[in-house]
Amino acid sequence: MMRLVRIEHTLFSLPFAYLGAVLSCPRCLGWWNAILIGLAVLGLRTASMAYNNIADLDIDRANPRTRGRPLASGALELRDAWLLVILGSALYYASALALNMTAFLLSPILWILAMSYPHHKRVSPWPHYHLGLVLGFVVFGGAVAVCGECTSNLSWVFSQVPWIYLLAVTLWVAGFDIPYSIQDVEFDRSQRLHSIPADYGVRRALQVSRLTHLVAGGLFAAASLVHRLGWIAWSGTIIGLVLLLLQHYIIYKRGEKGIPLAFNLNLLIGLVIPIAVITDVLVRLYAA
Repeated sequence: MMRLVRIEHTLFSLPFAYLGAVLSCPRCLGWWNAILIGLAVLGLRTASMAYNNIADLDIDRANPRTRGRPLASGALELRDAWLLVILGSALYYASALALNMTAFLLSPILWILAMSYPHHKRVSPWPHYHLGLVLGFVVFGGAVAVCGECTSNLSWVFSQVPWIYLLAVTLWVAGFDIPYSIQDVEFDRSQRLHSIPADYGVRRALQVSRLTHLVAGGLFAAASLVHRLGWIAWSGTIIGLVLLLLQHYIIYKRGEKGIPLAFNLNLLIGLVIPIAVITDVLVRLYAA
């Protein structure tokens, strides 16, 4: 079952949930709500990954690159995948309820975004940005998780969300998902599935990916200025931006063979930037 949901990819999202919490209300994040935030992200990630495999079962069985996945290969039963969807969703909603009523009332937004993602490629060439929004809104969820305890005033809660980081994460994720989908471009065209590479060609897709990451990098830098972050956050942000450049250099030099390595660099970006920001905020908070 763990191969189906790929727990290690939670690293893409969990640190940014804590970033959202710390930037919106640094004194509000304690051990209990930190645990609940982690459980909520784990639950949503489990449910969405399991459902993604269910929704794409016929596609994965036909695609040589994905037919070895547990559900497509028959190593895991369909009922087990549905069980993961149910259990993951239950954990997500229960954790949101335990956090605060505002988080619970807003929790369907993230759930609907995540569960609708696998259907996007059937109707539009922009599923990369849909996936980006799924992870970007984790920043929103982290902020609501702590700010919702203080008030039920939605306008105030929304005003505390670090929206610039939400947008930066959205574009960062979309930017690396575009070249990742190049691996399936011919298959997607044969199945009438949509993506930027399949609909507009590999060359243009790489141009869009670079532009998307250029904007994302600018937003990460701008966020450090807007939130008046210190040298620790800036150091992590600069390292993350260098890794962004490095993944495009790898793809430029190695072509499609370099895509898996370039993709995996994002695991580091998903750790370095938010951990640096969180550390910077907490060090300055408790040193004051």
